[in-house]
Amino acid sequence: MKDHAPLTMKDIARELGISVATVSRALKNSPRISAERRAVIQQYAREHNFIPNVLAESLRRSRVQPIKVIGVIVPDFVHYYFASVLAGIEEEAAKRGYRILVATSQEQYEREVDICQWFYEKKVCGVIVSQAKDTKNYQHFQQLMDAGMPLVFYDRICTGVNASRVVVDDYMGAYTGVTHLIETGCDRIAFFGSAMTLEISKNRFNGYKDALLKHGIPYDEALTRICDNRADAEIIAPELLQMETPPNGFFAVNDDTAIGILYTAKRMGFRVPEDISICGFTNGYRAIACDPMLTTIEQRGVKVGEEAADILIGQVEGTIPREKAERRIVRTRLVVRGTTR
Repeated sequence: MKDHAPLTMKDIARELGISVATVSRALKNSPRISAERRAVIQQYAREHNFIPNVLAESLRRSRVQPIKVIGVIVPDFVHYYFASVLAGIEEEAAKRGYRILVATSQEQYEREVDICQWFYEKKVCGVIVSQAKDTKNYQHFQQLMDAGMPLVFYDRICTGVNASRVVVDDYMGAYTGVTHLIETGCDRIAFFGSAMTLEISKNRFNGYKDALLKHGIPYDEALTRICDNRADAEIIAPELLQMETPPNGFFAVNDDTAIGILYTAKRMGFRVPEDISICGFTNGYRAIACDPMLTTIEQRGVKVGEEAADILIGQVEGTIPREKAERRIVRTRLVVRGTTR
């Protein structure tokens, strides 16, 4: 995956001064081509990152019209938010005659790289992706774009690649949630967030800090933790709740983390929201399945998915220039329930 178009068998044939048929047979290890010539052709193909066009080959055999397929990479299928984004992508794609091919990175960089390579080999018309937590090298994304494949990020965007993106207003969502905690009586608010290598984590953390400063509450580093899942929240929350002066409010990066804090606080004898108020970020089904029901920031994942698919299809069909990095922001909203006063 380099330059602006993938290497073809015609390119190899032209460079080596041989026929396309010879190249094809050599790459298939045909005995009709000498071992020496096969070695030369195969080495050239490897050195220049040649990838067989699997779709074209199948079409030559079947004479079936190509299917318009979008590759989608999801970090995991556990979170309601990613499932809702996927629903939005599929709905918009189907409406416009496209299908989706979905893979999960399981939050692993190496797996994400393999999926990008696989999507490229399968000749999907474009890729929609939310990067894995531990992704710090973005070459695999850049290679897709260099090969002419449209790429759209959602939720977790890659600042190292100038690609289109759709995000929720993470900063304002956090600012609004923390402001609500302050206005309902909290003055010692803990922040549970993801690693600061992710742009969404930085934006939500900045929203949290700015809400404190706006209301004259000094930022206390002792109340900040890297924690973005329920299991870790049930381990980490007691550390804060056992402080001499424990927090009277918690803002969590997602609903699962908030629910972990909620059940830990109740188990330790705190009353919610009388003693402790809690605000999450997602507004999935679990937010109304806990007791009390969770105050949270709604992310509108379906809308994010629809916007991402709209951009990608626009770039595939030429209504949006591929060289233009489209940026869209989906607004969040505060949903007040029983975990805040």
